[in-house]
Amino acid sequence: QVQFVESGGGLVQPGGSLRLSCVGSGFPFSDDIMTWHRQPPGKAREWVATLWPGGALMYTDSVRGRFTASRDNAKNTVYLQMDSLKPEDTGVYYCQNVGSTTWGQGTQVTVSS
Repeated sequence: QVQFVESGGGLVQPGGSLRLSCVGSGFPFSDDIMTWHRQPPGKAREWVATLWPGGALMYTDSVRGRFTASRDNAKNTVYLQMDSLKPEDTGVYYCQNVGSTTWGQGTQVTVSS
């Protein structure tokens, strides 16, 4: 079955960096469009970034220029390098392939001084 395992979250001060990882399984990873999402405390889950199989990337306006998404198809893994973090980046981060209804457990990112 489709599964996602996110990792790499933690507590970081404003202006700091984190690198998230997400391993996907149970689907043709290298052929699928992958996405990153996040759920801020008390709010709905929101889209963050999309990674196409050919390498194209798209970001939501609030993270463009600060976050960099990438994928390693050999490892069935997507990454999210997050720099210049802000308190409003706090939330649980998830990855998913487009068309799936499955979510992983997510990884908590907290940006606070």
